[in-house]
Amino acid sequence: MSDQVFRVLRGVALLLVVVFFLFPIAWILLMSFETNEQILQIPPTLAVHPTLANYVALLSGKLQTASGTLDVTFLGNLWNSVLLSVCSVALALLLGVPAAYAFARFRFRGGENIAFTLLSFRFAPPLLVLLPLLLYFQDLGLANTYVGLIWVYQLICLPLILWIVRGYFEDASPDIEYAYRVDGHSWWSGFTKIALPLAAPGIASAGLLSFIFAWNNFVFALVLASADKQPVTVGALAFVTASGIQYGIIAAAIVLSILPTLALALYAQRWLVEGLSLGAVKG
Repeated sequence: MSDQVFRVLRGVALLLVVVFFLFPIAWILLMSFETNEQILQIPPTLAVHPTLANYVALLSGKLQTASGTLDVTFLGNLWNSVLLSVCSVALALLLGVPAAYAFARFRFRGGENIAFTLLSFRFAPPLLVLLPLLLYFQDLGLANTYVGLIWVYQLICLPLILWIVRGYFEDASPDIEYAYRVDGHSWWSGFTKIALPLAAPGIASAGLLSFIFAWNNFVFALVLASADKQPVTVGALAFVTASGIQYGIIAAAIVLSILPTLALALYAQRWLVEGLSLGAVKG
């Protein structure tokens, strides 16, 4: 097979892969500019008559349906997602980064068992702990509160941050920190000025991945919070009404809800790529 034929076949294969993965996104984006009547018309047509009615309804908080006007709380749900994700990731980083450093630099009895126990939080399906968690939260007064949701969300983020960042601390040579402390600097100064900058790409990538996990969480917010504190992942259920499913406005809500994570990923892609690839070049 000639090189030219091989390049053509490779280009076609890459094109098919791109189309396969981008088609659902393009379809959702197209649906967000259509009304329910256009989406559900039979037979379907490729002719598109774009409208901004779905986005106007989300931003104005009023949706016109066959049964009347429906109040839309999308902006409130979007704010809840931002608040819950940012606070939970910040708390998980505050707890997880020092813990990852301790597991990487010190050896103590039961250390690996504790680390694996924390990682096992990621293994357990949410439904396994949902009912007892709800009962505990009701007894403690944390049900239907931002504090309770943030605490649950940080438990989702903490194992991911702990194990990713631990690997970067282990890859960084401890001799640099030892030499820094020999010069008379404190342990805390060595941690903040030497260890943290060396592991910064890993911390950034772990924080970004944790933010995405927290943003996409659905089950815990559905059960542990009421409508005024639920994120966008749960708030979209409000568009399944007695008069039908509002496919167009759901599509518009999906588009708007992925914009914050997309913008964050594009902004932090340099640190994300560096963080995810740093451990691949160990000598």
